[in-house]
Amino acid sequence: MTITFVTGNSGKHREVSAMLPCRVVQHDVGYPEIQADSLQEVARYGLDWLRPRVDGPFMLEDAGLFIDGLEGFPGVYSAYAYRTIGNAGILRLLENVESRDAVFRSVVGLDDGEQHFFTGECPGSVATDIRGEHGFGYDPIFIPEGSDRTFAEMTSAEKNRCSHRGSAIRKLASYLSTLP
Repeated sequence: MTITFVTGNSGKHREVSAMLPCRVVQHDVGYPEIQADSLQEVARYGLDWLRPRVDGPFMLEDAGLFIDGLEGFPGVYSAYAYRTIGNAGILRLLENVESRDAVFRSVVGLDDGEQHFFTGECPGSVATDIRGEHGFGYDPIFIPEGSDRTFAEMTSAEKNRCSHRGSAIRKLASYLSTLP
């Protein structure tokens, strides 16, 4: 089986490809990311919009960093916040905030003729500085629970074992293993 992963993020493609028991082809095409109250709403809209534009089974992934001390911000607006203020901007917002607790959430949407959604989350906290050379996005500022290292200080395999995306992709892999 081959699944098309609709993403412009080659880092996500590498992480997902390493975890799935099938061929994963990256398709770098944009699709509208609506502003919604949940990651699943964003993923559902993306699948609906892409269905007539992508052949065969395809998937997408939407993730968000939900920071307690910022009342869940950036959450569903994570991609926009990253593009506009980046990691340094998030750290500035947290300068006088007590709680740095956060959770990274991921929703993977699969369309194989029907829509399926797989979710994962990783509790943790936001670091006080940018650390690490690996990963992408918020990886240099997110420390998963039980670790003293950011995602960007971990290898891809280490990150996949504990990350929000890794959790969602393991659920997708389990589903795929049930198919003929």
